[in-house]
Amino acid sequence: MSQNSRLQPTSGSLAALAAEAIGDCGFWIFDMDGTLTHAIHDFDAIRDTLGLPAGKPILESIEALPADEGARVHQALDALELEIAHKATQQPGAVALLDALKARGTPVGILTRNGKAIADATLKACQLDHYFTPETIVSRECCAPKPDPAGVLKLLHHWSAAPEDTVMIGDYLFDMESGDRAGTHTVHLDPNPVTQWPAVTSLHVHHLDELTALL
Repeated sequence: MSQNSRLQPTSGSLAALAAEAIGDCGFWIFDMDGTLTHAIHDFDAIRDTLGLPAGKPILESIEALPADEGARVHQALDALELEIAHKATQQPGAVALLDALKARGTPVGILTRNGKAIADATLKACQLDHYFTPETIVSRECCAPKPDPAGVLKLLHHWSAAPEDTVMIGDYLFDMESGDRAGTHTVHLDPNPVTQWPAVTSLHVHHLDELTALL
């Protein structure tokens, strides 16, 4: 996104303008783990179990493996993530926000680095599955995973939505980068008082209730 089209939250006035623009957005895209659900993944333990390098993104590390080994590790990752999916719980404020968006008639989507079956199981465990249709749950099997903007662009195309009328909400850098590269607004959900990635973050919130209040 160009610097002219993004409102960076570098001051109170710009943050207020960004919040107003996001509240008016007609299309909302959510990361899943750590955003609509509690973050319960222990990524260091997953890397250790799978024999992957410490501190490196898991999907990219698997992609770098020889094809046969990569397929085996992917299967092991799917099994681990599916087990975690059944333990998923709602992020506080998720239902209130999704209900408010539904009442307003705002289309919503999921963009996750998880597999489709894992995303479906997670949403079902959290009782959030009824807010989304199969076409609006975009997984790593649908296109290149975040931070690539392909998933955001796929949802924009599905909705015939303009990026400036869309917001991407997540709890990690890859969420911000995918939205930023696609030209959407971005919201970082994080209790930390400091905005970690201001160059790609339109608005930093501590709780989903702050987004519900914008509607």
